[in-house]
Amino acid sequence: MALKNLSLRSRIFIAMILLVLLASVLIGAVTIHQYNEEAREYHADRLERKEAAIRRSIDLVIDETFFPVITEKLPVIFREEIFNIANIHGLQINLYDLDGQLLKSSKAALQNNKVDVCLDAEILNQLSNTAEHRYVFENKINGKVFQSSYSFITDKKFKNIAILNIPYLEDDDIFNRELNEFLLRLGYAYLVMILAAIVLAYFVSKYITQSLRSISDKLNEIRLEKRNKKIEIETSGAEIETLVKSYNSMIDELEESAVQLATSEREQAWREMAKQVAHEIKNPLTPMRLSVQSFQRRFNPADVDIHIKVSEFSNTLIQQIDTMSSIASAFSNFAKMPAQQNEQLNIVHVVKLALDIFNENYINFEPESDELIAKFDRTQLIRVVTNLVKNGIQAIQERETENPQINVRVFSSEDFINITVEDNGSGITEENKIKVFEPKFTTKTSGMGLGLAMVKNIVETYKGRITFTSEYGKGTIFTVAFPKQ
Repeated sequence: MALKNLSLRSRIFIAMILLVLLASVLIGAVTIHQYNEEAREYHADRLERKEAAIRRSIDLVIDETFFPVITEKLPVIFREEIFNIANIHGLQINLYDLDGQLLKSSKAALQNNKVDVCLDAEILNQLSNTAEHRYVFENKINGKVFQSSYSFITDKKFKNIAILNIPYLEDDDIFNRELNEFLLRLGYAYLVMILAAIVLAYFVSKYITQSLRSISDKLNEIRLEKRNKKIEIETSGAEIETLVKSYNSMIDELEESAVQLATSEREQAWREMAKQVAHEIKNPLTPMRLSVQSFQRRFNPADVDIHIKVSEFSNTLIQQIDTMSSIASAFSNFAKMPAQQNEQLNIVHVVKLALDIFNENYINFEPESDELIAKFDRTQLIRVVTNLVKNGIQAIQERETENPQINVRVFSSEDFINITVEDNGSGITEENKIKVFEPKFTTKTSGMGLGLAMVKNIVETYKGRITFTSEYGKGTIFTVAFPKQ
């Protein structure tokens, strides 16, 4: 985030310096790796040479001995010779029988090194199973690397009679001194390169951004209400020249479109107002139409309660007509909702009245009690419930839910009356949650996306709040809370 706030000149400067630093680090890392590989190869080759020389000395002793060349006689044969061989080659020599038991040890080169009396079974298996009949084991003790080679000793008939073990200490002092000297010289060289890069980066970044700064200053001076000046730069690159031409062309087009923009804004404002009014009037028409159709199908003149049902049906239609009338008369200014008319209402009764216009049998109404009194505008409360339920129906239809459910609850908590509308529809995605209450936002193929924005405006007008929780693919719960008084 801090890098984004830097100027282009600073970015170019930092990039050049970082490039030099990165190159120095990479070269240093490659150098260290190369030295380590060379040291590893050197010690491996040296151990092989030492082992080959020691084996030749051991074979010479075996050829000249008067004792029988068998495993049991090896301690006698090499009673003195093993020390002489060890002193000549400067390495410790250990002899084991074929079962891994120690026969003889010089213990000359590493006095503090502990000699294993018996070899591990893993070492014996590696010796027997490898084609070379040789096994090298590496170990670290107190930060120092030790290698131990194991191989068979044979008699004159090439029969295995013992196991030769040679411990070897990797002494890297010479390599480390050479490496440190090289890195020190490399550091001096890169210090000079970094200083040169700083100077070069300063002038290069200044040259590149000089023309861009002139263009930036002109862009900051652009105003729609006045005539803007064009840019004239004599010395610049092809890219900068293209940018200048684009800017000058934009200035010409800006002057031509200024008049058109003023006219278009007025026309667009009237179009948006007409769309909003049409949406809000259309919103209660659909449930009214469904109610009329349902009443036609269920109308029975012989029903003893026909007069009561007709009266309830008429009251419902009247409420919706009053709602449309209020919208049509007050929608000239979206920010000013219909005048607030506080009435002592039975919220449970009004919510049930709003739900009666819907024919969906999966709408469930669950009031806490038969009567919850609060001050609110009857028409506005019906609009809130109607919009929320309609959104739930559309979400269920969008998901094509097998067992659709819309649960409407009314309950009280402390000083608030709460209305919740819960559905098991498509839900709301994470990226759309912040846009739910924005005017004109919608995920549907139809509608203007004004319903929830209007609901939020109504609720907040009455000092209430509207919140929601949603899980995409599972459903949404809207909660409206407004004061009792």
